[in-house]
Amino acid sequence: MSNSAASDGGSPPRATLIGGQESDEPALPGTNHTLLIIGVMLASLLQVLDTTIANVAIPHMQSALGGTPESIMWVLTSYIIAAAIATPLTGWLSDRIGGRRLFIISIVTFVVASVLCGMAQNLEQMVFFRILQGLFGAFMAPLSQSFMLDSTRPSRHPTVMAIWSTGIMLGPIMGPLVGGWLTENWNWRFVFYVNLPLGLIALVLLLISLPERPKLPRRFDLFGFFWLSIGLASLQLLLDRGNHVDWFDSGEIWIYTGLLISATWITALHFTTSKNPLLNLSLFKDANFSVAMTLMIMLGAIMFSTMALLPPMLQHLQGYTVIGTGLVLMPRGIGSIISAQIGGLLMRRGVDMRIMMAVGLGVTSATLWQMTQWSLYIDTTLIATTSFIQGLAFGLVFIPINILAFATLHPSQRTEASSMLNLFRGVGSAVGISMVTVALARNMQISHSDLASHVTTASGTGVIDYGTIDRLQSLGEAAATIVDAEITRQAFMVAYINDFYMLFWIAVLTMPTLLFLKKPVLRA
Repeated sequence: MSNSAASDGGSPPRATLIGGQESDEPALPGTNHTLLIIGVMLASLLQVLDTTIANVAIPHMQSALGGTPESIMWVLTSYIIAAAIATPLTGWLSDRIGGRRLFIISIVTFVVASVLCGMAQNLEQMVFFRILQGLFGAFMAPLSQSFMLDSTRPSRHPTVMAIWSTGIMLGPIMGPLVGGWLTENWNWRFVFYVNLPLGLIALVLLLISLPERPKLPRRFDLFGFFWLSIGLASLQLLLDRGNHVDWFDSGEIWIYTGLLISATWITALHFTTSKNPLLNLSLFKDANFSVAMTLMIMLGAIMFSTMALLPPMLQHLQGYTVIGTGLVLMPRGIGSIISAQIGGLLMRRGVDMRIMMAVGLGVTSATLWQMTQWSLYIDTTLIATTSFIQGLAFGLVFIPINILAFATLHPSQRTEASSMLNLFRGVGSAVGISMVTVALARNMQISHSDLASHVTTASGTGVIDYGTIDRLQSLGEAAATIVDAEITRQAFMVAYINDFYMLFWIAVLTMPTLLFLKKPVLRA
């Protein structure tokens, strides 16, 4: 493809220069690009789907595996911690054994571990197999992103990143819906068995089409990996266990906090002084990558926290079923798909990606503000409409950020950069979800106390005299229970609204960060 305009007056596609590439040729040409994209997307979607698909089956697992309400949560926690620990290894392992081999091994092990999860007979087996799932599933998202970039012409990067981003956003949305349907119509074990046919299809497609990436022998930084793992595990345990054990009133949380601070300090010191650190911190010298990492943390917190708040709100306060909740939130996924196509088209037309992200964050802020006006009697159509618009907005931010993060990096840095980007997105979502969960519980208690203080004799309706309700004996107790239940519902709704206010301000305060992004160099 010529760098100049065609002789007939037309102009060739404008391509983002990635790492100084001067030609519009893929870094790793493959045999069949279409099959590669399908296989890579199917693999990454499986991994993201598994972060939420098992959530709705937890009560059924507890009964079948003989766990307590607290111990059964390790089915979710073990997967998250294992994935967080393994993600930073992606760059080193890809260089050491080859990206193609690592991807194939990851899919095979992930599928086998999924089947074993479905066959688990007790909680110990389930947790062990979930750890195995998390460890090898962690490599799939960053590898899929880097392979899609490497196997595609730079001029088509906006398109393939739009496709990849859609899968990453759809996974958490579709997980509860698919998991709920499988659990209600089949068995909770099919939540894991569903990975077998899909994983095998992805495996066959990638065996046919996935190109080989050159190996680059690197010394393994055991010391750095150990302390980084301690820090990530401590952070995940702190966030996951905090609400269960009443945070800093528990010695357990103080232990996690001490380990987190110590490990973070040692890791940072080691990575900045070591000659061969596990993670290449020189990536942070790239302004776009550093800003993209910051934005990814904030976006992860906003996007995943919103998706974590809505299902329990709809089920517990609005009376929706699991499948009903999935259907009313499905427009969010449809919006993401549409914005992926629109975003890819706009980027190919040369629209400044920073403007797209500003519009996306602005619309996200507007929808979060609109959600602060919700009540217990919110209309289904309004929920679905808001979800659809939010899906559109998230796509306009999430897709360009995955282009800008790599826009000035060399192709050889993509795998490690992708692993770090996915790691920070996970950290942002974990911190965000924990933050809104804590705020929800505390605001609910405050709101309940405030509302209950206004339920007095003077506030009676004439049907029930709250000052003499104890004289009605059992009938009075039933009436008091009904009143308290309604106060609790109202208090929870107030707490959800306060969370939406908090996410609104996070979205607004994130917008100035866009000013530090540099527009990627485009070639004519």
